[in-house]
Amino acid sequence: MKVLVTGGAGFIGGNYIHMCLKNHPEDTVICVDKLTYAGHMETLAPVMGRENFHFHKADIARPDAIRPIFEEHRPDCVVNFAAETHVDRSIDRPGGFLSSNVMGTQVLLDASREFGVSRVHQVSTDEVYGDLPLDRPDLRFTEASPLRPSSPYSASKAGADLLCLAYVRTYKMSVTISRCGNNYGPYHFPEKLIPLMILSAMRDKPLPVYGKGENVRDWLYVADHCRAIDLILRQGAPGEIYNVGGQGERANIDVVREILKRLGKPEALIQYVADRPGHDLRYAIDSSKISRELGWRPETAFEDGLGRTIRWYEDNRDWWGRMI
Repeated sequence: MKVLVTGGAGFIGGNYIHMCLKNHPEDTVICVDKLTYAGHMETLAPVMGRENFHFHKADIARPDAIRPIFEEHRPDCVVNFAAETHVDRSIDRPGGFLSSNVMGTQVLLDASREFGVSRVHQVSTDEVYGDLPLDRPDLRFTEASPLRPSSPYSASKAGADLLCLAYVRTYKMSVTISRCGNNYGPYHFPEKLIPLMILSAMRDKPLPVYGKGENVRDWLYVADHCRAIDLILRQGAPGEIYNVGGQGERANIDVVREILKRLGKPEALIQYVADRPGHDLRYAIDSSKISRELGWRPETAFEDGLGRTIRWYEDNRDWWGRMI
């Protein structure tokens, strides 16, 4: 099978490519990445040079750049990781998020229609659901939860999801969508909470925490997420949405304190900063559908995944050293 992966030089996309080529050595992977600040060829270094791996630098929002890639490789499947994802950046500059996340998805869908791609998988986020109250631990997002995005980023991802579903209805395309919790693990660009806190603590720098750090996230180890995506791509039902959660709900401040504890650093490094506008309070995911229908469950407990992640950053200073 030929799998075209967009955003493959980024965090989750890069991890997915490594997993795909390891678990499906008979497949060919075509990676498309714009190589913005969050995409790095170093992430793909372990697979560069393989006969069944091809890389193209291209912007998915440009049909003139994407169509020739489809024409050359004729992929069987497309997995769309490519997206602008940082909420703070979306608040400052919403336009780029609409271009990449909405228009880029439309370009990929049109190319997939034209070249007869058998399955498109859209990688989305639980942030399209908005947030949940901190005092209702019984509530979780299901696939039927209404879309209530809070930021330009999550609104752009919700728009892309709706576009995918419209193509299913209008053009009878085989498209699936997954909505995940907060990922963490190797190759994570150090603007997001866990890698930023790890690297700041390692260098004895202040650890900036929004507000009181009470915001709760459902943490999902990236390898577990990649397994879920691959399962949906190959066995998921066309037109379906699957929530993917890690069963790892933690308040941000508890995550930060655990990182400091594991690195033997003092909590005095924590620096509370003004909260982000419209900051979502709590994310929590009901993953019963993907468990019931496809047999997927997270395999990595948060404590184990965090330990692996810290060790990876300790062992890979060359990867992150030039980024900070």
